[in-house]
Amino acid sequence: MTAIVLKLLVVFLVVMALVAKKQPIYVAVTAGAVVTWVLYGIPVADGVQAIIKACTSWSTLQLIVVMYLITFLQKMMGQRGAIDKAQKGLSSLFNNRWVNCAAAPIFIGMLPTPNAAFIAGDIVKASASDYMKHDEMAVTTTYFRHVSESFMPTYGAIILAISLAGITAGEFVVGMLPIVACIIASGCFWFLRGKVPMATGEAASTNKGKDVKDIFVGLWPILAIIILVVVAKMPIYVAGAIIMVAYFFLHKFSFSEVTPNFAASLQFKLYLNTFAVMTLKEFLTASGAINALPDFFAQLPIPTFMVFMLIFFFGSIVSGSQTIIGLCMPVAMAAVPGAGLPLVCLLMGTTYAAMQMSPTHICLTLTAEYFGISLGDLIKKTMPAVATTVIFTVIYYLGWTMLIG
Repeated sequence: MTAIVLKLLVVFLVVMALVAKKQPIYVAVTAGAVVTWVLYGIPVADGVQAIIKACTSWSTLQLIVVMYLITFLQKMMGQRGAIDKAQKGLSSLFNNRWVNCAAAPIFIGMLPTPNAAFIAGDIVKASASDYMKHDEMAVTTTYFRHVSESFMPTYGAIILAISLAGITAGEFVVGMLPIVACIIASGCFWFLRGKVPMATGEAASTNKGKDVKDIFVGLWPILAIIILVVVAKMPIYVAGAIIMVAYFFLHKFSFSEVTPNFAASLQFKLYLNTFAVMTLKEFLTASGAINALPDFFAQLPIPTFMVFMLIFFFGSIVSGSQTIIGLCMPVAMAAVPGAGLPLVCLLMGTTYAAMQMSPTHICLTLTAEYFGISLGDLIKKTMPAVATTVIFTVIYYLGWTMLIG
């Protein structure tokens, strides 16, 4: 049992060592997949099958298609000055750079595609590039961009969790609100405080209506995609294609204007990162290491809730949130009778924090690439906010369980 976990540690040390040496993300993650293949003695046929599945599964290909569509739409929005208009509207309406750096990524993060971070990153750059280095802007973008994924029951991981735990979406959202408040406050404290001034230095707006209109005009494609995905239950690639075509006609593009975007929207390095991350996840699943984590942590002399908290934290880092939720949420609910909503909030708050540090989290690799920094630097910058969130989540759980007896 210990050997399985130690091998897992070796895999991640290899990945992080290569990242620290400024190797491309796809090189580091691919090396991790190869090490996993060798250390766990995965049969050659199974390994080949894992690679084929990672590179040809619809979930992977859909991700590539969505990346391309959103990048294409982002370039069209840039051609019409949409991001600048939205950023100026936000600045004028609230006259606060912190709102631009935090609220805009949170809103854009409701768009369920990894490279939504690119659009959020544009706004953060416009608001804070004079005050932040690239790694600081990167961590601000990705951290706030993921806030909605901690509590909105429109994400697959959350839908799966509340279904397995037998609680309603409404109960979950209300229970998570203090944790969400902590996540936002922690991000402001660690990433914005002392770096980005709140004041924009501009005169207060005298036309709030125009400001709201500018924000809407600038960001309506994002809002429209969110509505189509959340309300109409439309696949993200379908919604993206519809809005991209609508944007073309409504903003009166000529075909010659968008022709360069067909090639410019291809980002092969990001696609390589995606295939590498998906391959590593397949190898980790095939290794059986995920299934070994519960038994390993159960041997530790700590409270049961802490055992599952560690399982969810490290399991999410290793395999992603959906895998560990599907594997361990039923076990956690059975092992801690009557824990219900407080335990679910503890585990989901922990999962959110862990995903902000996972090298298998595709959003992190894309954001690091976008800002031209290493994945290791991004994760290192995220750690203080993650630690704060985890500590608060434990205190919140303990206080909640004491109140309800």
